[in-house]
Amino acid sequence: MPKVVRGSNSKKKTRRHTRDLDQVAADVKSKKHLQQYLDTKSPEDLPGFGQFYCTPCAKWYESETNFAKHEEGKPHKRRLRQLKEEPYSQKEAEAAVGLTTDNGKRGGEDAEMVAEVDEVV
Repeated sequence: MPKVVRGSNSKKKTRRHTRDLDQVAADVKSKKHLQQYLDTKSPEDLPGFGQFYCTPCAKWYESETNFAKHEEGKPHKRRLRQLKEEPYSQKEAEAAVGLTTDNGKRGGEDAEMVAEVDEVV
């Protein structure tokens, strides 16, 4: 019989996973982006028929009281603090790895150094 690689709790972690910070930041900036996401969900399948949705946390709640309690809680406030920071862009990620390209014109000292190296060779 094959060995079980995953435990019984492995699927629970992915079920609780909500939208990432960059996706939520796009939702907050653009109502159209948020509406596109909300349109993918049918209201009948959502808790409280999709009436109580926390945009920063990307979670639905069954009632208004649950939603109000959530807004007073630590996880919601922590998420708001995380959203205040600008999310990383692809350009920053590539710069961190060293994959940037500099297609700008050389001027000043760089051009003089290249000219000196050419003269020496």
